[in-house]
Amino acid sequence: MKLGERVAVIGSGAMGEAFIRGLLRGGFVTRDELVATDKSPERCAHIEQSYGVLVTADNAEALRSADTAVVAVKPQNIVEALRELAPAVEVGRHLVVSIAAGVPTAAIEKRLPPGTAVVRAMPNIAALVGQAATGLCRGSFAHDSHLKRAQKLFEAIGRAVVVPENLMDAVTGLSGSGPAYAYLVVEALADGGVAAGLSREAALFLAAQTLAGAARMVLDTGRHPAELRNWVTSPAGTTAAGLTVLESRGIRGALMEAVLAGTRRSRELGEAGTGGH
Repeated sequence: MKLGERVAVIGSGAMGEAFIRGLLRGGFVTRDELVATDKSPERCAHIEQSYGVLVTADNAEALRSADTAVVAVKPQNIVEALRELAPAVEVGRHLVVSIAAGVPTAAIEKRLPPGTAVVRAMPNIAALVGQAATGLCRGSFAHDSHLKRAQKLFEAIGRAVVVPENLMDAVTGLSGSGPAYAYLVVEALADGGVAAGLSREAALFLAAQTLAGAARMVLDTGRHPAELRNWVTSPAGTTAAGLTVLESRGIRGALMEAVLAGTRRSRELGEAGTGGH
């Protein structure tokens, strides 16, 4: 799916590189339609050699040659990045998409020319394998067309959903932090498999593939997880025995509390102006 526009990736760390790789691999842009920036000469050389795209340390220069800027810098570096981008922004032409965690659109807009279209996004680490879950929200001057442009971008690294900005902390608490919860579950399941006699290698594979397959069924069938769970739970069977243990230990409530705690912490960090998750 071609984007039909030029994209500047501002900051070529792990997430920036995931965008570059996803955009090129999916055919969303050609190498000539993509420019990347980074302050590290080593990262610039790595990106240029790995992907064959133009790389520069000059953020404004990169934006002038693009229609959309994906600002993929750490929250503590976004003020400097926006200061460098601001002189190059053409209102009505440029869309600025920020993935800086915890930085609201209003804080971005006030550092750019009045009327700049801004979209804020919260992807997760699965972007590195093209399977990110991303929440998106628009700023004061972004229209539906800007959101559609941003959604296409995030289809290069996974899937995305639009939410009101006041729910972005909830996105952080759920899908932003969620991979860590899933890794914990995979680790625990594998430990159980080892305790039951499986090799560590086989247990880790079976645990990870089981979670990946179960998640795929939810997404592909559109059925509620409770319905899918009932499909595989026979009366007095092995799954019923395992579920009884999980429910008695409160795993459902623990996961819900984890999401709520992550949401509260995201809000605290945002209010403190530090961001992060």
